Amino acid sequence: MKLRWGHVLIGVLAIGAMTSQAAPLDRSLLPLTRPALDQATKPAAALLPLRPVPRPVLPQVTAAAVRPSAVPLRPLMRPEWLEQEVLFKKRKLRKSSVCGDIAIQGKPVGRVGSKNSACGVKEAVQVTSVSGVALSRPSTMDCGTAIALNNWVDKTVKPTFKRRGPVVELNVAAHYACRTRNNRKGARISEHGKGRAIDISGFKMADGEVVTVLKGWRKNPSQKQLKKIWRGACGPFGTVLGPNSDRYHKDHFHLDTARYRSGTYCR
Repeated sequence: MKLRWGHVLIGVLAIGAMTSQAAPLDRSLLPLTRPALDQATKPAAALLPLRPVPRPVLPQVTAAAVRPSAVPLRPLMRPEWLEQEVLFKKRKLRKSSVCGDIAIQGKPVGRVGSKNSACGVKEAVQVTSVSGVALSRPSTMDCGTAIALNNWVDKTVKPTFKRRGPVVELNVAAHYACRTRNNRKGARISEHGKGRAIDISGFKMADGEVVTVLKGWRKNPSQKQLKKIWRGACGPFGTVLGPNSDRYHKDHFHLDTARYRSGTYCR
């Protein structure tokens, strides 16, 4: 009898265990949705928007942003009177130019001759300024020399004295003259006698300062500038002589357009 009750008890426990495993769960395995909170009960962080609110535009920023749009993209037209004045100046310069270059101012003088048949210029011009820089006196030469002088002043003289100047005048020591080289008796006719040479002894600045070859060649800062100018003349001119060449040129640069087979002669 005891054995049967033991079997019954074991069977009851087994059936209870199976029944408890098969019974459905009274709670879901998924997390439940949180109950909605009233606006009053929401935390302060939940009330803030997800994106930042743009900052208010300050008055000065608005003015700065509007100002450029008021400026026209294209430059304003020149007044008619100003255009007429510019045209008038160009016409005047063109009328007084020589050698086909408005930068070379002067007048044509035609044939220049002398008693000595070795001297003379067929189509001479009298130059008063080159590249906006005046000559201390009107200088007679041919167009080849005038063009070389203009190129030298424009590309070398003016840039060299840009900070110190601007340079406004060239001191002319000599131009056309029927004479021998260095005025020596029996010597060959100088290039000055053919209208192909000019001697420059100094450079005048806008403030009145004058840089002379005689005093400036041995003393800085003029020495450095004058040597740069002297080197710059080698090319536009065929012959360039300075203080280092001989005692005849200690106070000026001799520039002429004579050409040699060996090339430019600079000393």
